[in-house]
Amino acid sequence: MIFIGRLVNCISQPSFNGIMVVNVMQLTDREFQLISELVYKSFGINLGERKRNLVIARLQKVLLAGGFKSFGEYYDHVVGDTSGRALLTLVDHLSTNHTYFFREKDHFDFLTSHVLPEICKGPKNGRHKLRLWSAGCSSGEEPYTLAMVLMDYLSNNRLNVDAGILATDISVSVLNTAIAGIYPNEKLANVPISYRQSYFSQLNNGYWAVKQVLKDMVLYRRLNLMSPEFHFKGLFQVVFCRNVMIYFDKVTQRELIKRFHRYIEPGGYLFIGHSETIEREL
Repeated sequence: MIFIGRLVNCISQPSFNGIMVVNVMQLTDREFQLISELVYKSFGINLGERKRNLVIARLQKVLLAGGFKSFGEYYDHVVGDTSGRALLTLVDHLSTNHTYFFREKDHFDFLTSHVLPEICKGPKNGRHKLRLWSAGCSSGEEPYTLAMVLMDYLSNNRLNVDAGILATDISVSVLNTAIAGIYPNEKLANVPISYRQSYFSQLNNGYWAVKQVLKDMVLYRRLNLMSPEFHFKGLFQVVFCRNVMIYFDKVTQRELIKRFHRYIEPGGYLFIGHSETIEREL
């Protein structure tokens, strides 16, 4: 397995005289500990003390909407919900989903210049399976970028390849956004004009819609990376897991890398974020 790294809110409510009054719920040390332990155990996300204000800001709306009087009462609700939906709502609000098309462009350049030529070599008229995985795909910008690059490469080289991309995330809300495939103008700032014309349709409201030909290449599924087994039918030649492991501690990172290793073909590639590092001894 080859690692590719650096290469390569508070609730406001109106008060008198038009002044906005900010009503912030208190999060006790015990409540923060319980929520942090639950999130770590369930999703591997490490909420250190620096994330305390983030927890307050992102969960306060959920508490107010649900009529909960404290974070402790909300915590009891989450752990007592046997359907698991409350836990998903929790992680939906705590997850950071900052992404955009062609983020860390060096990776896609390397994919085109080195990785794809290597794994697609062979008879051009032969049928070859090519499988990529976007792990932590967020709202779809990464897997759709992969699909554009992949389709462009296969077309330019006239390769008859059975290609597909699996895109997974823990958050249901971002997966729904990805499946819809509709993005505002600013999201496409880094998308080359030729790709916009080939793979997007411009809407009348300042948005762009991903064309079906691109959607057909990507399969979206909800997946918790902390699951001990992923139950995939086959192996992947390329896995993108970028800017995800920065939220995990070293122990969780190590275990996740071992799982990735089991699902990547020998000689395959694992792309990680520019700011991420991997221990040499795993």
